[in-house]
Amino acid sequence: MVFSKTFPKTVEGSNYPTWEEVYLSDAEEEKAESLARQENLEVLRECVDDAKKVFVEKNLKEYQTDIINAAIALFEKRASHAVFFKEQIAKTKFDEEHK
Repeated sequence: MVFSKTFPKTVEGSNYPTWEEVYLSDAEEEKAESLARQENLEVLRECVDDAKKVFVEKNLKEYQTDIINAAIALFEKRASHAVFFKEQIAKTKFDEEHK
């Protein structure tokens, strides 16, 4: 699967930018997905810990399914997605090509 992202490139003497598409190599895309997986696992662990704290603070019964459901809700709000990491790599690649 090829990931691409389009960025505006300033053209001297023109008020309008040209749009340049940046493609990630398979290795760059795999790296982004790996970073996203690592980040998401870390965030999910933090969400489980936070959910447990909320249950303790509010004196709620700690059923594992309830904690997991609360953690998933927190995770959905916090999680970074693979596309974000791919876009970051594409933007860095674009910036390096146009220094």
